Amino acid sequence: MFKKLPPAFKNFYFVTGFLFLVWMLFLDSNDLISRFKMTAKVNSLKNEREFYLEKISEVEKDRAELLTNNELLEKFAREKYLMKKEKEDIFIVQQK
Repeated sequence: MFKKLPPAFKNFYFVTGFLFLVWMLFLDSNDLISRFKMTAKVNSLKNEREFYLEKISEVEKDRAELLTNNELLEKFAREKYLMKKEKEDIFIVQQK
């Protein structure tokens, strides 16, 4: 049976290298499939990070505007928290 194998498969270094390659590609904890999954996760996390950094900058901009503009602050309080002045009535119109 050993005589029917091609000469390359009889070479100790070829067999050892092949087994090492199979081990590293499929059986190791850092195999190719895990590496691809981790790379995809890193890319998605980078995209999420960019999204949240943009949102943070928008919120900081809105905050700065609210703290400097009293009219805008009053509008925000009325719309979001339904605050009102004394002797005022609030009517909420909902669309179906």
